[in-house]
Amino acid sequence: MNRRVVITGIGNITPLGNTVSEFWENIKNSKNGIDFITKFDTSDCENKIAAEVKNFQPTDYMEKKLTKRYDLFTQYGVASAVQAFNDSEIKSDEINADRFGIIYGSGIGGLNTMEEQIIKMHEKGPSRIAPLFIPMSIVNMAAGNIAIHLGAKGICTCTVTACATATNCIGEAFRSIKHGYHDIIVSGGAEASIDKIGIGGFTSIMALSPSKDINRASIPFDKERNGFVMGEGAGALVLEELEHAQKRGAKIYAEIVGYGTTCDAYHMTAPSPDGSGASKAMQMAINEAGISNNEISYINAHGTSTMPNDSAETNAIKSVFKEYAYELLISSTKSMTGHLLGAAGAVEAIIAIKSLQDNFVPPTINYKEKDPVCDLNYVPNTGVSHENKYVLSNSFGFGGHNAVLCFKKWE
Repeated sequence: MNRRVVITGIGNITPLGNTVSEFWENIKNSKNGIDFITKFDTSDCENKIAAEVKNFQPTDYMEKKLTKRYDLFTQYGVASAVQAFNDSEIKSDEINADRFGIIYGSGIGGLNTMEEQIIKMHEKGPSRIAPLFIPMSIVNMAAGNIAIHLGAKGICTCTVTACATATNCIGEAFRSIKHGYHDIIVSGGAEASIDKIGIGGFTSIMALSPSKDINRASIPFDKERNGFVMGEGAGALVLEELEHAQKRGAKIYAEIVGYGTTCDAYHMTAPSPDGSGASKAMQMAINEAGISNNEISYINAHGTSTMPNDSAETNAIKSVFKEYAYELLISSTKSMTGHLLGAAGAVEAIIAIKSLQDNFVPPTINYKEKDPVCDLNYVPNTGVSHENKYVLSNSFGFGGHNAVLCFKKWE
């Protein structure tokens, strides 16, 4: 059974806005969501900048008592899912809850709660650990609590593949609907790791940019790139079987037509330099879509602003597209949002979908110095109008995880 799968709802919480409309407008206008950290005192931290969510009000999406039971990543996740579900205009009493699922992940999970409770244990002893420490911390709780909020009784699972998490979640949701197991799945990812242990941990493996200039820190594909900038937030998509969506008169944002996932089996943190695993994932997504490579017009790149990732991804794109690679429009919106880790793929999937809707390719901002190793068109600094029919969204995670989605314009 090969059923068509469409996107009928989207929602996000991001450093550039807590609604899709605000977020997309800021992306189109090349706004930088990166600034100095306000969540904690950074006086003893080497890295002092991040892309924080601003003005988030969890009680817009859940009862106040639940905010004390949910780690911040779960709050973000539930908020994004509620937005997407409301946007889809699905009526819970008119669908089969047993064929309505959740596949929603996080790369790290409840790191804020872990940090807080480990400090409390150290200072006051294990008897003072909060009763809800474990359910607030574990990674699957965003998915579980989304299911409770939305009444989804089908599959409820959480794929965890570091920075590829949300893309893998969306891809697995796509396959579950395509092959007949479900009719509707809410999918995506959430992350809230801007805390001292999160920033300190990524600093210690030299993954973060040490720059103190918010406009020269997240600079994907730039010759002077030196690490990524931590972001936070969440993204959610409602995936729905086409006939199910049409029967209820749903608005349709785009169709998801391909998914590829592979592993480099190379290194714990570094990608394979030749981009071979990433290139195979891209080709798998294109093949499943049933199109030729030169029908892709735009790639939302993983583009982390690290030396190894950006060169490997460039090599991967060249390997797949050959000379046509130089005609592609490619951008890394992490230049504006920072790197949302396990949520990145969902937020970037929304960008890919909006690029199809609006025939617009967002830029890679703050790009100045060309790198001879990264010599493709990264849409520097200003977005461009461009007719798009098929676009790719790339995500690559620690552990060698590669995941790619192919979206098609809904016409």
